[in-house]
Amino acid sequence: MDILKAALDWAKAEVFSSAFFILAAVLFLLVSLGFWQLGKTDLARAYIIPFLVTGALLLTVGVGLFYSNKTRLNHFPQEYRQNAEAFVQSEIQRTEKTINEFQTVVFKVIPGIIIVCALLIIFIDKPLWRAGSIAVIAMMTIIMLIDSNSHARMKEYQQKLVLANQQNMDVRK
Repeated sequence: MDILKAALDWAKAEVFSSAFFILAAVLFLLVSLGFWQLGKTDLARAYIIPFLVTGALLLTVGVGLFYSNKTRLNHFPQEYRQNAEAFVQSEIQRTEKTINEFQTVVFKVIPGIIIVCALLIIFIDKPLWRAGSIAVIAMMTIIMLIDSNSHARMKEYQQKLVLANQQNMDVRK
């Protein structure tokens, strides 16, 4: 198994995935612009700032992930050529840490945030609070959708790394 190819394929998939954050950000920004131009009611006007902020946050996340994974794409071959065993070990550690973070943040914290925002919609009758809660729910849903796919890719990549590490140990014996 070519572990470098697996690492590059994973990084390319993550670069592609980050484009969906950027696409969602652009959509949020366009929605904000639409409410600014066409919104006539208090509730419609209340969506302008929350959607602008969530769009900016998603854009920041998307660009940050794009840059970090694009950098990995460029550095993986060098690191692998320098010391393949160390590369595999560091990637196993990084994937374990990331998978644990996914388990905590994406599958526990984000659903909690969604529940709190849903309760705010029910109990607070102010347009800005409702609009903000709806914008946060939409953003968190997008993050969960994209990150659940990233989580699955990360687990598959980690399995390949562990298998390559075991094969490497068997060869040394």
